[in-house]
Amino acid sequence: MRETAIFILLTGLIIIARADSNDCQALNFGHGSVVCACNATNCDSVGRVVLPDPGQFVSYVSSKTGSRLVRSQGQFQENSTGAALRITLNPSQKYQRTKGFGGAMTDAAAMNILSLSSGAQDQLLRQYFSPDGIEYRFVRVPVASCDFSTRLYTYADTPGDYDLQNFTLAEEDIHMKIPLLQRAQALSAQPLNLFASAWSAPAWLKTNGALTGKGSLKGKPGGKEHKTWAQYYIRFLEEYGKYNLSFWGLTSGNEPTAGQMTNYSFQALGFTPETQRDWIALDLGPALHSSSFPKTRLIILDDNRLLLPHWAKVILSDVQAARYVHGIGVHWYLDSLVPPDITLSTTHHLYPEYFLFATEACSGWKPGDRGVRLGSWDRAEDYARDIIQDMNNYVTGWTDWNLALNQDGGPNWVKNFVDSPIIVDPSKDVFYKQPTFYIMAHFSKFLWEGSQRVGVSFSQHTDLEISAYIRPDSSAVFIILNRSEEEVQFEVWDQTLGFLPGSASPHSILTLLWSRR
Repeated sequence: MRETAIFILLTGLIIIARADSNDCQALNFGHGSVVCACNATNCDSVGRVVLPDPGQFVSYVSSKTGSRLVRSQGQFQENSTGAALRITLNPSQKYQRTKGFGGAMTDAAAMNILSLSSGAQDQLLRQYFSPDGIEYRFVRVPVASCDFSTRLYTYADTPGDYDLQNFTLAEEDIHMKIPLLQRAQALSAQPLNLFASAWSAPAWLKTNGALTGKGSLKGKPGGKEHKTWAQYYIRFLEEYGKYNLSFWGLTSGNEPTAGQMTNYSFQALGFTPETQRDWIALDLGPALHSSSFPKTRLIILDDNRLLLPHWAKVILSDVQAARYVHGIGVHWYLDSLVPPDITLSTTHHLYPEYFLFATEACSGWKPGDRGVRLGSWDRAEDYARDIIQDMNNYVTGWTDWNLALNQDGGPNWVKNFVDSPIIVDPSKDVFYKQPTFYIMAHFSKFLWEGSQRVGVSFSQHTDLEISAYIRPDSSAVFIILNRSEEEVQFEVWDQTLGFLPGSASPHSILTLLWSRR
């Protein structure tokens, strides 16, 4: 995508015109950088990424100044460039393998996508899922309603229905989420990995008799309420299976600590690590194992990483529970309070056979900085920094929250408005790709499933934030974030090829790719 310099002042927006219809149609809403506007007939696209010839490298740059996945190509050199900062690739230092990246098909996301014309809907889905787009591999699917719904519901709202005779998917599933997931799957070159998360059990199964607020399951693990709640998950998997949608995984419940908070404002189900452990050991684990879905991966926690390693220790030190668990899900809220090494890396070293996976993140959730900020580069850097920190501390993938929201950051029945990488304006039949969309692209487009994080070392201290990988095709991927005001010159030393001359412009993210064969 070429940089152009035609500036037109129109209705308070700076429009940066591009010479090519595939380039970003940039709009500046005054939040630090630009969004790229898309409609049914026009949208910028990264396209298919082709490995350069041996001895060459490609770079893709996005920046605060408006670059969006701008591609360039260069040549390795035999001799050092003399740059003060040398980054050495250490492929013999091997760490975790990547699973992938994605977002969530909430009721709100589905409603927003479907508010567009069919052509614009297809364009939006292609941006996320097609080989010409950013190739998301993961989609989180809420089980029944969450705050990003327009109403409160579950699939079994008949009191006393312990056998789930009246279990029924909602209109939101049948007419919105399922058709869109089917379309996304049809666009994707590989099977999508869906994973399910439930916010609340039916009210009649809960101690507080409500979907919201402080409440947990009635009775004890092993009892009828806990067994019914486990079967509810199985029924969900069965019903979606009728639409040819299978699930890679499911979590043991969204944010179990939320349901332990008095007056919590939206759907929640409280668990302590001890009650979650026992419910998995006695109810959910055996139910999954004896169902038609024994290979569905079970992910515990699905809550803020500051709960680690304690939450993992309680569950995974219990042999009965641990045998059913595959991974640990973390949310990014409150990450600034806890260093990633003492939470994520410590947990990995204690339980290396269980994968770590980031299951939810969004901007615009903090008091005083809520809702949508069209074109915010600060939020883009927050995403990039968190992904790099997570991945450099053994996380295997990172899932964004809503795939698309409206300009208010909803709909959300409790008005918990936040931001999203794609913002929809149905009145104009357009959608805006935020800087955070391109941040996700710098990872999801280039880090194939099975890519292995490897070591890097530095000739001197640097403020650049870097993560390095070797893909299954033996190519190397470097992702470099520069959050500073200064341009940073560097060279990458790959002992098999020589020296890659590089530069990270101020407030930019750079993905480098080259073949090592």
